[in-house]
Amino acid sequence: MFDRICVPTDGSDAAAAAFEHVLAVAADHGATVHLLHVADTTRDSVTRIGGDVVDVLEREGESIVADAAARAAERGVEAETAVRQGGVPETVAAYAAEVDADLVAMSTQGRQGVERLVGSTTERVVRRSLVPVLALRPGDDEVPYPYEDVLVPTDGSPAATAALDRVLPVAERAGATVHVLSVVDTGGIGIGDYVEADVLSGYADDAVAEGVERVEAAGLEAVGAVEVASSAARGIGAYVDDPGADLVAMGTHGRTGAGRYLLGSVAERTLRTAPVPVLTVPVGDEQSSD
Repeated sequence: MFDRICVPTDGSDAAAAAFEHVLAVAADHGATVHLLHVADTTRDSVTRIGGDVVDVLEREGESIVADAAARAAERGVEAETAVRQGGVPETVAAYAAEVDADLVAMSTQGRQGVERLVGSTTERVVRRSLVPVLALRPGDDEVPYPYEDVLVPTDGSPAATAALDRVLPVAERAGATVHVLSVVDTGGIGIGDYVEADVLSGYADDAVAEGVERVEAAGLEAVGAVEVASSAARGIGAYVDDPGADLVAMGTHGRTGAGRYLLGSVAERTLRTAPVPVLTVPVGDEQSSD
């Protein structure tokens, strides 16, 4: 359940499209959206208009969040607005903490195009955020909400379990089916590494069984699957395409060593490529270690 959603916006078409999806989530949960525009302090923005010295980026930001608040009001969603100066990732994370947000929701594309945000700002927000981040790609406004199928990749780590537990109330509210997926990553396995492949498959089977048990204990429909792919991210992407998912939820740390890894950097690659919204759930390093 979400009560306070921090929504960074730069006024771009991509941010506006993502906001429609966020408003659907907020309306369903009865949440307040906290609209934030970050005026980039790396740009010279002070100028004189008439007899007044003004910051044009702050003035532009005030207009952007005011327009977004008006759209929220049309949907019956309560909104608060703020304009801050600073670097985007750290300012977003700090503001989310300031308003005690339980979710950050943001587009993965901004005014400068996909290269500015994907692999950059969104991922840096995910690394800094102490609360889950819902990353929305252009076109995600077409994804149905409430979600019908939620995909939770797992490697059996505490981070994967945390992501599953965090998304279960969302799935329950929507009546969604929860798909628990473990990917056997064959990218680092050479010819003759059959023993290692068997070990990885064993980890995957156990992780899926544990996840399915948690889903069913919550009274939800569960589907368990183990897929083999040349990388975890590719396996996740293939599953999103077929049999399909409306949301991917995953932790931001995961298993390493003998069990390889599924989360962490894989979460970042999934953010860049998944054609549906991705919910990342932060877990401290001390919790994600075996």
